[in-house]
Amino acid sequence: MNTLGVVTVIQARVGSSRLPGKVLLPLGGTTVLQRQIERVRAATRVGTVVVATTTDRADDPIVALCEQTRTVCVRGHPTDLLARHCLAASTFDARVVTKIPSDCPLIDPRVIDDVLAFFLERPDLDYASNLHPPTEPDGFDVEVFSRTALDLANREAAQPHEREHTTPFLWDQPDRFRLGNVRRADGRDYATSHRVVLDYAPDYDVIRAVFDALHPANPLFTVDDVIAWLDAHPALAALNHTYRGLSWYQNHLDALRTLRPGAPFAAATA
Repeated sequence: MNTLGVVTVIQARVGSSRLPGKVLLPLGGTTVLQRQIERVRAATRVGTVVVATTTDRADDPIVALCEQTRTVCVRGHPTDLLARHCLAASTFDARVVTKIPSDCPLIDPRVIDDVLAFFLERPDLDYASNLHPPTEPDGFDVEVFSRTALDLANREAAQPHEREHTTPFLWDQPDRFRLGNVRRADGRDYATSHRVVLDYAPDYDVIRAVFDALHPANPLFTVDDVIAWLDAHPALAALNHTYRGLSWYQNHLDALRTLRPGAPFAAATA
């Protein structure tokens, strides 16, 4: 698969109201962010991998980590992630942009490749993801969209949640943009039953336990390996059960068009 023109953006910053400094927490002898970079780079279709951080001085350690790992990095607006993604796309002349948040440190390279392949093989699409509705465990988020659609969103998106979360302007207008979604091949849904996204301290405990258990035998362990391990260790999997199914969506249901009971993407907030 030709990845010419594909740019994959890991959005990362030190500031976090729920878990400050989470991307620099230790994981397997290095940092959460470095482990995620390794896993993203292991995907075959990601093209240029870019860390998009902010201009805040507090994020200087992220820039230093990128220099140490020879990862390209751009610095943009602290809260306008739409503008930050546009900066990354324009800097590296992207045709296709993949968005992976830094709260997904156990991201499976195969999941990334699956969503990218789905998008690249359908030139009619403006946007594709595995989130509308989600079927992978929380923490395996992949969104792909065209540079044309991204630039249009950057010009027109005016609502704060559209700027902060990068893509709602696209997926929340199914009548205007051509959208696609990738479900698990086995037909199962783990979106609210299994959680390895990094937002709270208990999330970190779960992620560290999973990583320490699986990484030594297979550094590129899969989403299915994570599911199997969590199922085999229910006490550890339950550490962050309070947060299962939580999403930023719940804070913006009054503004979102599609994430409502009975709407096409209602399952995303289950």
